[in-house]
Amino acid sequence: MTVRVNGKVVTPTGVVRQGCVEVRGDRITAVAEYPSVRDGHWVVPGFVDIHTHGGGGHTFTTGDADSARAAAAFHLGHGTTSLLASLVSAPFELMRSATSAFAPLVHEGVLAGLHFEGPYLSAARCGAQNPQFLRDPSTDELTELIKLGDGAVRMVTLAPERAGALAAIELLTGHGVVAAVGHTDATYEQTRAAIAAGASVGTHVFNGMRPVHHREPGPVVALLSTPNVICELVADGVHLHDGTLTFATSTAGPERCALITDAMAAAGMPDGEYELGGQAVTVADGVARLAGDGAIAGSTLTMDAALRHAVAAGIPVPDAVRMVSTTPALAIGLGDQVGALQPGLRADLVVLDNDLNVVRVMRGGTWVE
Repeated sequence: MTVRVNGKVVTPTGVVRQGCVEVRGDRITAVAEYPSVRDGHWVVPGFVDIHTHGGGGHTFTTGDADSARAAAAFHLGHGTTSLLASLVSAPFELMRSATSAFAPLVHEGVLAGLHFEGPYLSAARCGAQNPQFLRDPSTDELTELIKLGDGAVRMVTLAPERAGALAAIELLTGHGVVAAVGHTDATYEQTRAAIAAGASVGTHVFNGMRPVHHREPGPVVALLSTPNVICELVADGVHLHDGTLTFATSTAGPERCALITDAMAAAGMPDGEYELGGQAVTVADGVARLAGDGAIAGSTLTMDAALRHAVAAGIPVPDAVRMVSTTPALAIGLGDQVGALQPGLRADLVVLDNDLNVVRVMRGGTWVE
């Protein structure tokens, strides 16, 4: 049976104003002009969030499979049809147990993979990461996690200035795992060395990084200026000023900027007290901060809200859609499966009203209740 979804269809090449997406089974079979359509809702590819720690009161950071399943379901309701479960800095025992717990969810398709944000990070730029767990990269640990995950480990964020970081990057990329640069005090040259070793993603660029200086451009300039690096950006008006968001987008282009949520369990929940990586977090007016030093502790963002914020900041809808779907899918090696409305790809799509609020979500050809 063929399902047709009509409206203003956003494709990688632009908007089909009178468009139709045809779906058979779990695949997109055609995207075409449909002259009888008059305006209608936006039809966009399912969102791909490559950096999220939880949502809806549930977290990925403890390695609990039931909590992970619930967090993924929460974000699915906001249009995120593919996501990485992001862990924070933790003892190796937790990294190992989380990999064992989440690998079945990856193979089942609930998760697109695991992302270890740490513990191989800079103490000077740790942000809300727990400093007691930070350490130099270990190729032994990474080798064990990659083997244990059997394809589930998709990305690891590390600071390139730490001892052994370049060897870790080469190990990761040699096993098809994305190496990302983040929570780093690296110089421009150290960041370029990491990119030369294979790093291809910048983790929430500008945040948790040595700031730009005209005599020491640091990691931000190195990441934004390198053609093969995709830069994560948190479009919530808290992590980045809107001028910074649009500057980064105009500098690297929407084909190299991936919007992420960096969401924690408090996404979609009331203000109050929460926890992240063993540290107390206070959420007030929707902003999550460590209870101690007030550092930003992830976000309460969802991908549909990130899309709306980017558009309100002045980024055109087709570019913003690329940044929440196509570009992040490419960043983690899934661009041949999801992230665009193209024949042959999985039928993941989101129907949005004119205010870009979610109306319906389809994943794998099935409407989500």
